[in-house]
Amino acid sequence: MKVLLSASPQSPLKLHLPIQLQQRTREELISCCCRRRHHPRYSKSTTNNINKKKAATISVGCNNITSNSYSTSSRSSSGGVLEIREIKERCTKWQWRGQYSINYFVSSNNSTSQSNPSLLLVHGFGASIPHWRRNIGTLAQNYTVYAIDLLGFGASDKPEGFSYSMEAWAQLILDFLEEIIQKPTVLIGNSVGSLACVIAASDSSQSLVRGLVLLNCSGGMNNKAIVDDWRIKLLLPLLWFIDFLLKQRGIASVIFERVKRRDTLKNILLSVYGNKENVDDILVEIISEPTNDEGALDAFVSIVTGPPGPNPVQLMPKLSLPVLVIWGNEDTFTPVDGPVGKYFSSLPSQLSNVNLFILEGVGHCPHDDRPELVHEKLLPWLAKLPAS
Repeated sequence: MKVLLSASPQSPLKLHLPIQLQQRTREELISCCCRRRHHPRYSKSTTNNINKKKAATISVGCNNITSNSYSTSSRSSSGGVLEIREIKERCTKWQWRGQYSINYFVSSNNSTSQSNPSLLLVHGFGASIPHWRRNIGTLAQNYTVYAIDLLGFGASDKPEGFSYSMEAWAQLILDFLEEIIQKPTVLIGNSVGSLACVIAASDSSQSLVRGLVLLNCSGGMNNKAIVDDWRIKLLLPLLWFIDFLLKQRGIASVIFERVKRRDTLKNILLSVYGNKENVDDILVEIISEPTNDEGALDAFVSIVTGPPGPNPVQLMPKLSLPVLVIWGNEDTFTPVDGPVGKYFSSLPSQLSNVNLFILEGVGHCPHDDRPELVHEKLLPWLAKLPAS
């Protein structure tokens, strides 16, 4: 998310201001973070089965894929939504570099074809493995699905004094492929998770990335990367001021306590989701629970104030592997009419390996906002990848 101190330089929570909040004064931004509620227990309610009106989709670019080539309705209905408790019980740990505990999840159907690539799901800022709860069941019917909590998020370690960077997350992904998955894999990321996947795939030494799926890819670890957007230029003094405040431990703690309150998080999520029905108590808990871990404050400050990392504009032309870009047109963190959105929208006309779908009425986290629309585009694309 972003600054409201929000949540993903573009993921459910990154530290970038939603567009509608960018005109507010600093005092208004702080005041909107000032309410408090108690943390309720996890709800055991299952997915809402109310029939939703499907948003229209626009397909653009080279090698356009039509949904007629692959039926997803039966898969979507039978995949279901995983409960948080089940996800937690099935997670396991991996020691990265011999010192950091990384939480991950794996799911597959016994009939999964061994010739199919594995899938690795990489969340965005402020999120974690359960943010894919609406997708894992559907994808695991034909693929072995892995999901990972990046260092600093979810149930993975949040080491004191660690300097978080896009490059570190990309290396974590590459090491996970080498040590755990050990076979060709399609990387599927949202927001900063997408950018980490792009950086990993662009590593000339890697040989296991079979394809990339980018869901509203961010332009950097934080908004300092998007200097070409007039909205960011207008807010730069405020962003620098916030960086200054966050480097004062006492002030940072107060700000973080306000940002992680459930009502603040819910307001942020509502501002970045097109489908408001999916902003439920479970989603708020997914985002809020890890913020109570030791080291969460340090991670928050390091990510918000750190360097934005490599720019996707320089990286994407280097990639020759298949790339699927899916973008929600109601994203307020990385708007489709912003510099990052415009760049990715232009790629199909420049690169033959890139396919693009813009989903109308969908926000920053398409996979959780309108999972059925994402599956409708993702599954046919995966099915057309060459066998290993």
